[in-house]
Amino acid sequence: MTEYFEVHERDGAARLGELRLAEPVATPALADPFLRDAGSLWAESREVPDGDESSLTVLPHRAFPAGTREEVRESFAVDHPDVDYPSAAVVDSESAREVGADAYVLADAAGFVGHGEAFRDALVAAKESLPADTALTLSGVATPRNVALLAYAGVDLVDATLARTKGTQGMYCTADAEHFLEDLDELPCACPACAQPRAEFTRADCAEHNVNALRAELRRVRERIRAGRLRDYIEGQTRHEQWLTAAFREFDDQWGYLEERTPLMRDAEVTAATAETLDRVEIRRFADRVTSRYRNRFADQPLVLVPCSATKPYSDSQSHRQFHDAIQWRGHTVSMTSPIGVVPQELETTYPAQHYDAVVTGDWSEDEIEFVAEVLRRYLRRNDYSRVIAHVPDHGYREICERVERDPDVDAPFEYTCVGHPTSDESLGELNAALQGEPAYSKREREHNTVRALADYLLGDGAGDDLFGGRGASGASAEGDRYGGEADIRTTGRYPKLQVWGDDPDAGREGEPGEQLATMVPQYGTLSFTLAGARRWVESDAPTKRVEIDPFVPHGSVLAPGVVDADDDIRVGDEVVIEGPNAFAVGRAEMSGPEMVESTRGVASEVRHVDETQ
Repeated sequence: MTEYFEVHERDGAARLGELRLAEPVATPALADPFLRDAGSLWAESREVPDGDESSLTVLPHRAFPAGTREEVRESFAVDHPDVDYPSAAVVDSESAREVGADAYVLADAAGFVGHGEAFRDALVAAKESLPADTALTLSGVATPRNVALLAYAGVDLVDATLARTKGTQGMYCTADAEHFLEDLDELPCACPACAQPRAEFTRADCAEHNVNALRAELRRVRERIRAGRLRDYIEGQTRHEQWLTAAFREFDDQWGYLEERTPLMRDAEVTAATAETLDRVEIRRFADRVTSRYRNRFADQPLVLVPCSATKPYSDSQSHRQFHDAIQWRGHTVSMTSPIGVVPQELETTYPAQHYDAVVTGDWSEDEIEFVAEVLRRYLRRNDYSRVIAHVPDHGYREICERVERDPDVDAPFEYTCVGHPTSDESLGELNAALQGEPAYSKREREHNTVRALADYLLGDGAGDDLFGGRGASGASAEGDRYGGEADIRTTGRYPKLQVWGDDPDAGREGEPGEQLATMVPQYGTLSFTLAGARRWVESDAPTKRVEIDPFVPHGSVLAPGVVDADDDIRVGDEVVIEGPNAFAVGRAEMSGPEMVESTRGVASEVRHVDETQ
């Protein structure tokens, strides 16, 4: 249990936290000013120091280098005392365990920092073994060039030992390089240490500069985490050293570690500027949910594939308005885009579909083509269409469609209607002609299918019908009969600000269509439930995200100490049902489910509506 460290914001594995000393410290941070080491027990026995709240005290310890055999570590293990001041325990990544400290120092950091796979394995192992609400510390390894990646991986505290040492050796460090001091004709920095003529700049000044550069880089990292944009920075930053690039890619392969810690939605734009963008959690999660949870309910219409647009959501763009004028609701519109994959019209506002910006050159890389083709292939294997009208240009889009069309597991025939540019009069005329005779679906059907699709995406396969009605809700078991049935809800408002109501006028207030169940949140393309909607959710067969709390009535938020249990699949931003002996509530998660259970500080969930129960 920690009393002195709390996480406030999360950006993947990176955290913006607060070390609650006499003078609070925002993390990730440089620990030198407040870290006090009680010393190693290898040299001599040590007394437990009289610490205080002005510093973080490293308790007496025995550090083991990387590769130390387990029997040796066990033989010389230290019993950590229980102290009432901010404390840090020295452990190693292979045998890290909770000892009641507020921070943990990985003694074997020098053995894995510099090697991509080893770094990933050590950080993941340590994070899985140590409490979520404690600060992870690495000593003797941080430089201005690597500290952003350390924070991205989940490190909260570093020291300036290595940066200072490099300076005394004549190595001038910046965020993107390390230079021999003798090779510099001009100092590329304006910090106080560098504010002097180059001829008078000494190695002592170089050491001071390196520490300043490390401190400045940590400030940049904290601001990136606040903005939810650290990943964008990392994609460029790790190019400056080979092992950083390797480690970055190794973490992308560690899907479970990053996915659990990445918010479901946020305000930050996803910048698609490198090949690694395709490996981002937000991108892979969206593609996975579209191809494993979403179901097309426009059973009588063909699929119309169209290119994406720079304007988000797509339906607000001039090109998509022209597409809609030609389609006239006679086909189910799905947009193709890199790096997202495919975006059904019902999910166009769902994060990150309206929160990304891609570099547009007109040329598609092979990785982009294969990624989007695979997503489209999986989408068509899951959803049945009588035919596919591909209203897409050449240069990537057409090649993707032709690859999928050749797949023997894709039954729907393809038709191509684009002649030159997709919005040319001839192209739009061909699109309109291809849809002649197709029935149009109604506004009511469009709105009902949108909120059910959102429920599928957010809660799980079939959740839309289980929660808001459809053939699956009436008990049909055949897969072909499960989707596309009549919803038992009503919708009001103007898209994308839809309100969802139960289809029972007697249950609501006078003049209302029924009892309100949920509201569509257009900023993120999600659903916000009322208490009635939450109860309906709990009573349905839809997968429920539950937070169990102690016997109290929450107002405003639920703090982590009040959480008894939480579902493992809860992510930051998820809609959650909060239940306890004295309360039933609904809100939005501020921690992942596992972190709610492990943490002793911080807000676990915001509370939107609450009912006191007996």
